[in-house]
Amino acid sequence: MLDSYFVAPKTLRRLRSGTFGPYLDRFAEELKRRGYSHWTAVKYLRSAAHLGRFVELRAIALEAVSEGTLDTYRQHLLRCRCPRPFSEKVNPHAFCGARLLVDHLREAGVVADLIAKQAEANPPLIDSFGQWLQQHRGVSAHTRRQHCRRAADFLRCLGDDPSRYDAQGIREFFVMRHRTSSQRSAQALAASLRAFLRFLIVQGLCRTGLDQAVPALARWRLASLPQGLSASEVAQLLAACNGGSVARIRDRAIILLLVRLGLRAGDVAELSLTDIDWKDSSLVVSGKSRREVRLPLPQEVGDALLTYLECRPAANTDRVFLRVIAPIRPFRRGDAVSSVVKSAMRRADVTAPVTGAHVLRHTAAREMLRQGVSLYEIGSLLRHRSIETTAYYYAKVDRDLLESVAQPWPEMLR
Repeated sequence: MLDSYFVAPKTLRRLRSGTFGPYLDRFAEELKRRGYSHWTAVKYLRSAAHLGRFVELRAIALEAVSEGTLDTYRQHLLRCRCPRPFSEKVNPHAFCGARLLVDHLREAGVVADLIAKQAEANPPLIDSFGQWLQQHRGVSAHTRRQHCRRAADFLRCLGDDPSRYDAQGIREFFVMRHRTSSQRSAQALAASLRAFLRFLIVQGLCRTGLDQAVPALARWRLASLPQGLSASEVAQLLAACNGGSVARIRDRAIILLLVRLGLRAGDVAELSLTDIDWKDSSLVVSGKSRREVRLPLPQEVGDALLTYLECRPAANTDRVFLRVIAPIRPFRRGDAVSSVVKSAMRRADVTAPVTGAHVLRHTAAREMLRQGVSLYEIGSLLRHRSIETTAYYYAKVDRDLLESVAQPWPEMLR
């Protein structure tokens, strides 16, 4: 497979005789399968050969290559004085090729598992907490990682003996972290701490009621209106996705799913081919807490999905939306979908107080409200757990209704 990227016999002999020589042909095949361009693959293969030279000069056994080896290699690149066939400029390709090679060798069982370092960082109590969140709370994988990360920080500060926790220590930890974080981050930390303390209480590891020691942050209800885009701005956004490239066709399908059905970014990222029922013109969405809901598929959205699927890159996955640059793989989480929306808004020159995928969810709800759709129907489409949630966000947007029920301001009595 190396012959597809290098022609000179001398170069081929040098590559195949190095430390990683027996594995470079398969590595080159893997790079091609993942969709890397010819010249990117060439840079990564040269970086792999450079790493082989580095390992050889330091007499590191092949099976002993680890995360520490890569860290040392990264430092080596900053002051590299290797001969010309191996030397390269310090750029993202210089280290990325080495990282991909080691990951490839790890998957093949040639080198030690690099995830061992990450696994050691999580105490058993945190792993149990993550399992409890998944089994009893039904949280997503991303939310579970965030809760476990904050709980691990809490455990390092207050110790690994929950029976010694008290309200004062919990409050001091929270105040210390809140000083250097935003309001939203502090609210997320409070939610994680309460969840972790409730887990400890259920397991009988700490005193009952300690979850109430986490301070409650002020959050004024109905203090602001949900931010959305106007109809003309939505048209601009869709026009910015016109074009024959795979990226533009994909972006148009994503934006239509968000603005017509009010999906969350995570819903779009996790959408699979089997979730779409073309005969019934519907799709199944697995949202928060693993709740599955069947939603109607409008003609405009279905046409955009079909157009994208006709040019979708080949990949061994049933996820609908994929990256368009190598490595060709599904979106890992909703952040990638929000990045698609932000890029489209920049191209369309659309400015909004809030950017990302969620602004289109608010746009969909506000548009339905303007068309006379009831709050109950809006809540059903948005998959809110209760009508109170829908009313909390969107009842205040219907100004005509508010004017009809508003009472006149009483005159001041003299």
